[in-house]
Amino acid sequence: MTAPRVLVGRYELTEPLGKGGMGEVWSGRDTALGGRRVAVKLLHADRLAAASGSGDPESLRHRFLRECRATARVDHPGLVVVHDAGADGAELFLVMQLVEGSDLADHLAEHDPYPWQWAVAVLAQLASALAAVHAVGIVHRDLKPGNVMVRPDGRTTVLDLGIAAVTDETDEARLTRTGTLLGTPVYMAPEQAVGGSPVGPAADLYALGAIGYELLAGRVPFTAPGAAGLLYKKLHEEPAPLAGLRPDLPAGLADLIHRLLAKDPAARPQSAAGLFAPLAALVSRTGAATVADTPLDPTRPLLRPLDPWPPSRAPEPDLAASLGEIKQLLAQGRYPEVAALLRRTLPVAVLRFGETSPVVRTLRKQYAATLLDTAQYDLALPEIQRLADDLTAERGPYDPLVLQLRADEQLCLRHLGR
Repeated sequence: MTAPRVLVGRYELTEPLGKGGMGEVWSGRDTALGGRRVAVKLLHADRLAAASGSGDPESLRHRFLRECRATARVDHPGLVVVHDAGADGAELFLVMQLVEGSDLADHLAEHDPYPWQWAVAVLAQLASALAAVHAVGIVHRDLKPGNVMVRPDGRTTVLDLGIAAVTDETDEARLTRTGTLLGTPVYMAPEQAVGGSPVGPAADLYALGAIGYELLAGRVPFTAPGAAGLLYKKLHEEPAPLAGLRPDLPAGLADLIHRLLAKDPAARPQSAAGLFAPLAALVSRTGAATVADTPLDPTRPLLRPLDPWPPSRAPEPDLAASLGEIKQLLAQGRYPEVAALLRRTLPVAVLRFGETSPVVRTLRKQYAATLLDTAQYDLALPEIQRLADDLTAERGPYDPLVLQLRADEQLCLRHLGR
């Protein structure tokens, strides 16, 4: 068995949590502090240098470490805590608080349509966090649902601030000399994609509007096959009126989202700080009946911020015991019971290990296979599609497992008459 990798003699990497073009994220243990659980982001300095157009990994390394220190000084409960930063060989690393919960993209997928009170509560919390970031001269520049965690007590936490600070503000809004677009085009402000001038806090407000639109409409403001098509639409078209898609919204909310999505940065609200009070007030006026002692309710921190969490909570299923029971039921061919048990076990595993962890992936594959075996094609289809999309992004469309999942997807579609 291969020994786990240890960074700078201190941080033991235990399990991969996710991977992107510039690096990867691991769960780990801080061996100097009794094995405290941490998240470790590994970045490839040479890839970052090439993408940013600097061509100089060493200067990028120094800027990364300097700006990580600046980021670590930002103190706000809605921001991930930065513990350490450094270099290990050719890789830069960032050690952060390991945040339990569900990322906002998954939270939306699991609660569609998303309650507007939840959406407003999420936006209010994000606005408060952005206000703290902007106050020290940092612009996130890649705010998106995948960079936001909803914790079990409903608090939202913004991730990856240290990485957001890597690119100079004077870079052409992440549109580099190589034509590489850094950031996520769906949530990117028009001025950030076009380049030519420094990107300011208004770009983060645009991303906040795009997130709000997606939470409320169940779809992003603009779609197109590529980044160029998205940019054209952002510059020349308007998103579908939100009030028509969600007639249940309170007065003024749809208008606020559309102002955040204004093409001209000057036409957007003036600051993140100014957004918090009106958003929080919307939750307070209607939220007394929406908050519940259930996990992942974003209104709870606004309505009852000092209540202990959880005041009363049913015991969480024991994951190890559940896994043992699943193996026994599989051996006995009791597939309907396996499916029911996996349906209860998966959310617990996601909270503990993260959506992209090998444990969760294995459980989700077993759940999908069991649903197929029991001809529950309507339930199997979304699980198979989710796995296939995630693995396609990581391994490519011709990976054997991806091809098998796509075949299973077609099987479900045929049985469902689609």
